[in-house]
Amino acid sequence: MSFRTTTAIDYVEDVSPGSGALPPRAWYASSDAKSLPLNGSWHFRLSPTADAEDDGFAEPGYDAGSWAEVTVPGHWVLQGHGSPIYTNRLFPFPVDPPRVPTENPTGDHLRVFDLPSDWPAEGEAVIRFDGVESCARVWLNGTDLGEFKGSRLPHEFAVGHLLKPRGNVLAVRVHQWSAGSYLEDQDQWWLPGIFRDVTLLHRPSHSVLDFFVHASYDHVTGAGTLRVDSDVAGRITVPALGIDVPTGESVTVPVEPWTAETPKLYDGVLATAGERVPLRIGFRTVVLEDGLLKVNGKPVLFKGVNRHEWHPEKGRALDLETMREDIALMKRHNVNAVRTSHYPPHPAFLDLCDEYGLWVIDECDLETHGFEDQNWRDNPVDDDRWTPALLDRAARMVERDKNHPSVVIWSLGNEAGTGRGLTAMAEWIRGRDSSRLVHYEGDGTCRDTDMYSRMYASHGEVERIGQRLDGGTHKRRQLPFILCEYAHAMGNGPGGLADYQRLFESYERLQGGFVWEWIDHGIAHAELGYAYGGDFGEELHDGNFVCDGLVFPDRRPSPGLAEFKKVIEPVRIEGDSADGTVRITNRHDFADLSALAFEWSYQVDGETVEAGALPVPALAPGESADVKLPEQLAGTRGGETQWTVRAVLAADTAWAPKGHPMAWGQLPVAPRRAPSVAASAGPVPGERHIALGPAAFDPRTGALTSIGGVTVEGLRLDVFRAPTDNDNGMSWQDDVCFGALWREFGLHRMRHRLDSVELGDDALTVRTRVAPASREAGLATVYRWTSDGTRLKLTVSVTPEGDWNVPLPRLGIRFGLAGSADRVRWFGGGPGEAYPDTRTAAMLGRWESTVDELQTPYVRPQENGARADVRWAEIGGLRIEGDPEFWFSARRWTNEQLDAAAHRTDLTPGDTVWVNLDHGQHGIGSQSCGPGPLPHYLLRAEPAEFSFLFSETP
Repeated sequence: MSFRTTTAIDYVEDVSPGSGALPPRAWYASSDAKSLPLNGSWHFRLSPTADAEDDGFAEPGYDAGSWAEVTVPGHWVLQGHGSPIYTNRLFPFPVDPPRVPTENPTGDHLRVFDLPSDWPAEGEAVIRFDGVESCARVWLNGTDLGEFKGSRLPHEFAVGHLLKPRGNVLAVRVHQWSAGSYLEDQDQWWLPGIFRDVTLLHRPSHSVLDFFVHASYDHVTGAGTLRVDSDVAGRITVPALGIDVPTGESVTVPVEPWTAETPKLYDGVLATAGERVPLRIGFRTVVLEDGLLKVNGKPVLFKGVNRHEWHPEKGRALDLETMREDIALMKRHNVNAVRTSHYPPHPAFLDLCDEYGLWVIDECDLETHGFEDQNWRDNPVDDDRWTPALLDRAARMVERDKNHPSVVIWSLGNEAGTGRGLTAMAEWIRGRDSSRLVHYEGDGTCRDTDMYSRMYASHGEVERIGQRLDGGTHKRRQLPFILCEYAHAMGNGPGGLADYQRLFESYERLQGGFVWEWIDHGIAHAELGYAYGGDFGEELHDGNFVCDGLVFPDRRPSPGLAEFKKVIEPVRIEGDSADGTVRITNRHDFADLSALAFEWSYQVDGETVEAGALPVPALAPGESADVKLPEQLAGTRGGETQWTVRAVLAADTAWAPKGHPMAWGQLPVAPRRAPSVAASAGPVPGERHIALGPAAFDPRTGALTSIGGVTVEGLRLDVFRAPTDNDNGMSWQDDVCFGALWREFGLHRMRHRLDSVELGDDALTVRTRVAPASREAGLATVYRWTSDGTRLKLTVSVTPEGDWNVPLPRLGIRFGLAGSADRVRWFGGGPGEAYPDTRTAAMLGRWESTVDELQTPYVRPQENGARADVRWAEIGGLRIEGDPEFWFSARRWTNEQLDAAAHRTDLTPGDTVWVNLDHGQHGIGSQSCGPGPLPHYLLRAEPAEFSFLFSETP
């Protein structure tokens, strides 16, 4: 007979959620009861295995003077002890549930504390841990309190009988790996430690234990009904509403409802014999009705983001101000919803969502994605042994967060396959809280859910779903649809946002989606700038797939966030300049336009010549009005003219100042006149160069060498770009990704063959063929130069030859200028970068920048920085005009150097500024996880002709 010896660390591999912790309850702050934060510096010792030396470290009097110190909240691997690990779905240990490796980094934490002098002698006390990864055992003054799993969930222990006035010893042993790790495979850095607050809470006699605020709203009568159920009887007072009732009793009064657009909160108090607890009450009702998710009687359109908690130095240990900064940034960019991927956030974040106004999908701390690689065999969510742990996680989420009006949907978790455990979670949640809907993307039949949810469905499939042509079960076809993840914001992108939004607004069933995701999870690194997967020597990793956010690690908005803001703006501004009117449409679900002021400006060739206020009525949601623009300006100015109308905040808010722009639109009046050059000066051959107007050319190759006093280097056709993350795609995708196609075809190593240099009476013509080695296909390229004596015109004609079965990354010319070229001015789209399917936010105007500021600092370098619809640009003493408009970019390294770089620190500025003038660019898409560019954004290899006019700047 064989048997396994039971040891003191068997709890690490036990599938149960733990032992010793108190039942879950609502998270709240007391007005009366004392609390003692135990954050700060803790003694720390790291051991390589879970069975670390039992040397009595938890006992009072233990000398930990030789130990290191770490900051709590924090992760020890970000404080010099071990290294982070990034995987998307692969478990970084053998899959043998519930077993984990013997090599299991284990951190012992010690904190000695005294009670404040005014700490009450009567009553009880609890120690609350708000987040520990992944398994912890706790002692106070040598007494074993128990152990727990569920990293992003609160756990409390009763300790009043163990406290003493001075010298209390709190000991916590934290294991990186445990059975719980199999439930937490959530596409993020694996970061062990005590990463959320630790707090000692006094519990007076007759204090509040748990309570549930039920605050519904009747949109027909305008009345709110309040009932607060409490474990300990007391009274509820809401002074602004004249409410003073016992707990458990309902009261109905007229109220202003809570919505994400109008986040009205009423201050109240729950008072028992021993304690007062402040309440912030929002009245709202969430229902599934007519096949739609409705709040307060109206369907909601989610314009959301997925949000992991992240800080580039502190990991998931976020402070209140960082959370507030995130929410303010979301509100300033028109985001109205957050999915807390893939775990409940710090509870203070939900307080801010209540206050500032965001719809929240609160997601359980559950993902078992790594089991997908073995066809979901042994998946814990379909194994009854794990169901208690799943139910514990569901209960700790719901009980903690149930009193937040911002939470309108409970999510069972993410990418955990299907199984009986998920059904049990859904049934428990509905039994505990029927006032919200239930979500889970992995439930394709919608057996357990109240909505049909998908990730990364293509535009075409989303449209079929909107038309209810997607099939599936009868139940599913009657449910609303959301894209819980779409528009993968990895690197340059995401593309196609505007196309998705048009679908959301066209089909009632489509109730919006959540961009993946909010922030790049780059780790601040002295040598690399920001590190990503593989930079810490991980055995398995998923590279920079962890950097896929709308903001950079330092929380600077990316161009993708600017694009998203424009696409989802709450006011649509459009019109017909012919009759001098602009149509204003309120795209809010609930709010009128009284919080916004409107402004007009009139531009001539990109410069504003007049501006003023535009009176717009406070339109109700969905309403439109045609508003007259000032008549005296229309058609009175020469050049290219247009109106720009902006909607800005009419007053300061908690998240942005008065005047902050929320939406804008532009109405063209008079079109641009295409530039032209009369070919009046012919080429003049010389001994060392060919002269043509202000320019000089190499007589042997026909290459441009200078324009006036400006030296020009290496002008030639360019068709390659440093592939973006979305160009490269991912290995698991069925469709071949464009980056791989371009390399296979050889577009990154094109060769230029000179066929002829021809001097005509009025033109210099250079004929070439551009093609990759090993391919018969090529591009017959003709450069035709003409001049009127002061300006130089280049007309480029490109004719594909052979079998071109791949689109082009770009089509244009590239040349080099002296490294002293720095200031850039242009008339075109700006201020940020734009590409064919990311150009909605490009506002036509005059802009200025430095060459360095043109670059977008993606964590992994890639194609970036193009400005769209450029009429003219000035750089390094040259003025360049395009016919037609063009894409402009400039950088201090070549595209090839950009392509070779793995981190921004790999890019070293050279002595040349390389300028790209592109007739066309390939679309971006979001194929780093989602679909590629739509067909009309592909840059086909087709005959093309385009021109540029060069002259020296004055």
